[in-house]
Amino acid sequence: MSKCSCGQEVKDTREEKLEEIIAKYRGTKGALIPVLHEAQELYGYLPFDVQRKISEELNIPLAEIYGVITFYTQFSLVPKGEYRIQVCLGTACYVKGAGHILDKFKEILGIDVGGCTEDGKFSLDACRCVGACGLAPVVMINDTVYGRLKPTEVEGIIEKYRNE
Repeated sequence: MSKCSCGQEVKDTREEKLEEIIAKYRGTKGALIPVLHEAQELYGYLPFDVQRKISEELNIPLAEIYGVITFYTQFSLVPKGEYRIQVCLGTACYVKGAGHILDKFKEILGIDVGGCTEDGKFSLDACRCVGACGLAPVVMINDTVYGRLKPTEVEGIIEKYRNE
């Protein structure tokens, strides 16, 4: 529940949708991962209150839920930007200069890995492999893959998204 500007309690529509997601999977073996995926799509990340609700409704210990969220890189405990930047630091990408590309993103955006810009437009993460080693070094922004990048191209890529 949250309060509207008039001071009345208002139920967040996401809470209702979360209840529907949980109900859809209740009693299903292996339900946790699909519930977490859908909850993250709904909220943009997995806040503690959402984890607790899932724990209570699916009768799964909160520690187990936290363990799954922190094990899988696609889950996040913090809000992500509208444009989620992932710089691959797998072996092929790293050898071809991905560390320099990551440094350029950090410099231009003014955030560190795991951070989000103040305007909520960009978040920056490093990952271990996106499966595009032939295009190394690789960066993904949401579902778009940028391959064979050079640090000099980073600013142009960011500007493209800033202007959208």
